[in-house]
Amino acid sequence: MKRVRINEGYVGLVFRNGNYKRVITAGVYWLGIYDAVYIYNMARPFQPGVELELLLKDETLKSMIEIVEVKDTEIAIQYDSGNFVSVLKPRKHVFWKGLKDYSFVKADLTKVDITENVSVDIIKLAEFVPYVRVCKVESFERGILFIDNKMDRVLDAGEYYFWKNAKTVSVSKVDLRQLQIEVSGQEILTKDKAALRINFSTQYKVVDVLKAVIDNKDYERQLYVLIQLALREYIGGFTLDELLLKRDEISTYVFDTLKVQASELGVVINGCGVKDIILPGEVKDILNQVLIAQKKAEANVITRREETASTRSLLNTAKLMEENEMLYKLKEMEYVEKIADKIGEITLAGNGQILDQLKGIFTPTK
Repeated sequence: MKRVRINEGYVGLVFRNGNYKRVITAGVYWLGIYDAVYIYNMARPFQPGVELELLLKDETLKSMIEIVEVKDTEIAIQYDSGNFVSVLKPRKHVFWKGLKDYSFVKADLTKVDITENVSVDIIKLAEFVPYVRVCKVESFERGILFIDNKMDRVLDAGEYYFWKNAKTVSVSKVDLRQLQIEVSGQEILTKDKAALRINFSTQYKVVDVLKAVIDNKDYERQLYVLIQLALREYIGGFTLDELLLKRDEISTYVFDTLKVQASELGVVINGCGVKDIILPGEVKDILNQVLIAQKKAEANVITRREETASTRSLLNTAKLMEENEMLYKLKEMEYVEKIADKIGEITLAGNGQILDQLKGIFTPTK
C-alpha cells in the first residue's frame, strides 16, 4: 500500500496497469502498489494523457469538467469571473469546474458582422487581430460597405469591426467636406473663332453618397466634364469683344447649368467663378494697341475741351473789360504787379513821357 495526498485545488486520476480507475479529490488516500496517480491543477485547462472519451465514461469525472467544443468556423472567448482570459481556437477544450468561474462566448466566423455580446475594448486586443477586420470612417466622411462586391449599407462616422472570413469586405469612403474642382488652361473658341484659355474653379459638396458612388462611376470626372461643356457652350455663343464685356456672367451661367446636372451625381454646387481669361499673344497685342488708341483719343478730347473752356473764359473777360474801364485798369495793375515781382529795380531815362505813361496806368480816367 502507498499513501497519496491530494491538496486543495488539485484532482488525481488513478490508473492501474494503464487503465483508468477513478478520480480522487482533496484528501489522503491509500492505494495499491500497482496504482498510479496523475495529479492535475484545477486552475489550468485539463489535458488528459488518454482519450477523453474513455474518461467520460466515469460520471463522477464527467460532472467535474466542462467541455467547450469549438468548430472550424468558430472561436470561443474565455472569461474568468467576467474578465477576458483568452481566445480558444477550433478543437475541444476541457476545464475543471468548481475552482474558477469560467464562462465562454462562441463567435460564428462565417458572418461578417460581430453580433455576439463582446465589448469593443476586448475586440481591440492583440489576440483578436487574426480574426477581426477594422474600418474607420472619419467624422467628415461616409462609407459604403460592400460584401462580396455587393452594396450592403451606408456607414456613418466611427470605427467598425467585422469578422475575418472567406467573404470579401470593403468600404468605399466619400469625403463630405466642401471640395473644389479646377479647370485650368481650358482652350475654347469664341463665336468669331478667337482662341482663348480660361481658368475656372467650382466648389461643391457630396450630399448623396449612394448616387455619387453607386449610381455613377467616377462622379468627380463627370462633374469636371460637365463644367467643360458648360464653358464651351457659353463662350462659343459670343464674340471675343462681347465675351470680355460679359465676363462676370460666365460663372452665373455655369452655376445655373450645373445645378440640375450635379444633383444627378449626388453633389450640390456651392459656387463657381472665372479666375483668369488668357488671350493669345497676337490678340493681346491688338487689344493693347486699341486700348492705347482709345486713351489717346480720350486725352485729345479732354485737351480740346480745356482749350475751348479757356478761350471762352478769355472772351468773357475781354467783354467785361471793354464795358468797364475800371476793370480794365485793375487788370493792367494786376499784370504790372506780376511784372514787378520779376524785376529787382527800374531805371528811368529820358523825359517825363515814361512817368506820364505809368501815371496813366495807375490813375483811372474820370
